Amino acid sequence: MATGLVIKNTGSWYTVEDLATGKLIPCRIKGKLRLKGIRTTKPVTVGDRVEYAAGPGADSVVSGIHERTNYIIRKSSNLAREAHIIAANLDLALVIVTLDFPPVNPEFLDRFLVTAEAYNVPARIVLNKIDLFGAPYAERLAEFHEAYRMAGYEVIEASALTGVGIDRLRDMIRDKVTLFSGNSGVGKSTLVQTIDPSLTLRTGEISSYHNKGKHTTTFSEMFKLTEGGYLIDTPGIKGFGLIDFEKDEISRYFPEIFRHSVECQYYNCTHTHEPGCTVKEAVEAGKVSASRYISYLKLLEEDEKYRK
Repeated sequence: MATGLVIKNTGSWYTVEDLATGKLIPCRIKGKLRLKGIRTTKPVTVGDRVEYAAGPGADSVVSGIHERTNYIIRKSSNLAREAHIIAANLDLALVIVTLDFPPVNPEFLDRFLVTAEAYNVPARIVLNKIDLFGAPYAERLAEFHEAYRMAGYEVIEASALTGVGIDRLRDMIRDKVTLFSGNSGVGKSTLVQTIDPSLTLRTGEISSYHNKGKHTTTFSEMFKLTEGGYLIDTPGIKGFGLIDFEKDEISRYFPEIFRHSVECQYYNCTHTHEPGCTVKEAVEAGKVSASRYISYLKLLEEDEKYRK
């Protein structure tokens, strides 16, 4: 039995890096492990530390998973299961967005950040393709920065074309396990290749017809960085459904909403209709972003529908 790090999964096959030798081992999952009541599309994910038994040819099998320190999970589109764990044991998650080309999706961004908060994954926002957003975007840029500054998130402006933010990102991810995620078309793969040119991720083009990215990655994969650490590249994600959240927990994972909620008149305030709600007052005063508050309300509404 040996210990390894899962660096890639494609269907039923996993690539495991032996932590003692660095050798890459193709593995399958032991049948009992796969059927052990794990309510996810796959019981093993990129970033997992696992026990595996090496065998001849294609006979190597993963037989056990070490306890995870954290993970990023979303509701699966596979109705037969409940969830899809994107990656595990992360030091940092970077969610890549752009103001336009394609337009930023606040609902996706906020859902990602809520999940990171809930599962103890440090997260930051990368505002990519900043070279495209000159003077006409000044007000929108300022609003975006302010919304997430009030929430407590760092926003790093970046451009693979001009090099803005690249050194900052290199320093940030050095010697860490970092997840790069975002909607298709935000320039994630090009950004990654600029940060570390030794990586050979495929890049895609934006469809000028519908302004949405073409999918260029079909599976999650972990790459060793030249300057130390690992980078996990994920497929472009369209939706991000939350799972295992209680209604009264959701506000805890919006840091700015939770911060203002301590002075609400009612201890179980939902911040929707109650009198004496300091969260609603903070939204009206511009101390909590209206777009973030709308994301919160949508999650409450989704929770109600899910429970009916």
